[in-house]
Amino acid sequence: MKKERVKRGFVVDVHNNNINKAWRRLKKMVQEDGMLQELRDKERYTKPSARRRKARDMARKRWLKKQRELENNF
Repeated sequence: MKKERVKRGFVVDVHNNNINKAWRRLKKMVQEDGMLQELRDKERYTKPSARRRKARDMARKRWLKKQRELENNF
């Protein structure tokens, strides 16, 4: 029998009434979790061919960026 995982929300403590620091920490936690990106992706249906095309384009973009960085180092 599997244990049920309990999902908890994000918790950020505010020290010395420093809301800005707590807000930045919360935004970082949400971004690392990928929750907002997942919500954006699920707002509307994306065809599988469009998903593959987007993934291929992003891979090409990463590759070109790496090539530029290598070219600049030498």
